[in-house]
Amino acid sequence: MTDSALYHRIRGLGAWQVVLPGVYLCGTGRPTGPQCETAALLYAGPGSLITGRAALEVHGIRAPKAAGVDLLVSAGCQRRSTGFVRLHRTTRLPETVHRIGPLRYVPAHRAVIDTCRWISEICDVRAIIANAVQRDKVRIGDLARELATGQAVGSALIRDVLAEIADGVRSASEADLRALVKREGLPDPHYNPRLYLNGEFISMPDAWWPEAAVAVEVDSREWHLSPGDWASTMARHSRMSARGIIVLHYPPSRLRAEGAAVAAEIRLAIESGRQRTLPPFRMLTASPGRAARGRD
Repeated sequence: MTDSALYHRIRGLGAWQVVLPGVYLCGTGRPTGPQCETAALLYAGPGSLITGRAALEVHGIRAPKAAGVDLLVSAGCQRRSTGFVRLHRTTRLPETVHRIGPLRYVPAHRAVIDTCRWISEICDVRAIIANAVQRDKVRIGDLARELATGQAVGSALIRDVLAEIADGVRSASEADLRALVKREGLPDPHYNPRLYLNGEFISMPDAWWPEAAVAVEVDSREWHLSPGDWASTMARHSRMSARGIIVLHYPPSRLRAEGAAVAAEIRLAIESGRQRTLPPFRMLTASPGRAARGRD
């Protein structure tokens, strides 16, 4: 098209609009999400890939909706971030591309790591990684390898969360419990162990102090997918209590707002439990690769 023909279509009340420099939408309405992503790829050029929260959404991983579009481009790309497009130069473009029509996205594990690098709050990093792992969208090993081969900038919080997962912590709420235990100087528990009594599987509590037969459960509907899952959680609690386990229940909000009081309750329960004659519970600790699996 000639410059004059193009100008005729975008001027004033013309039928087209400028979305990004050199990229035009053949319509006057507000661009949709996929149209913005298509425009971003056209602007960034061949080889560019959508990452960040837009990629998480495509992979079915829960995260706050992005205000713009993040793209990975080669280190030698001459384009600059503009408008709603944020370009991130890298020497490690993924070899595997997730395609939906004309749209190109990074793999799920790369989207998780990229997004978490740009987040400043560990609770948000925990939530994204926990959701990705619990929904079987990524494997912990893939996240660890991606983190090990990438740049160190922005990796500290991700490393902390992966360390929590290695301890058996499966959700953001359980990670809050782990932080509380360390901050308040409580004895270190086992996270998500499988408990047996006389060969019978009892449960897999969030935290377990074997010397006192004390279990702590973080009760949050956010990490259960259906009312049936919630009913199963209640049945598990009853099963533990019936066999002499002291079970303490906490909502995530209380862990954050009343940490000192929660720690005092747990400490008192441990002291009381140590004075009892305990049943011969047997414990199998959770392995990192299975940390996100169900408990019943």
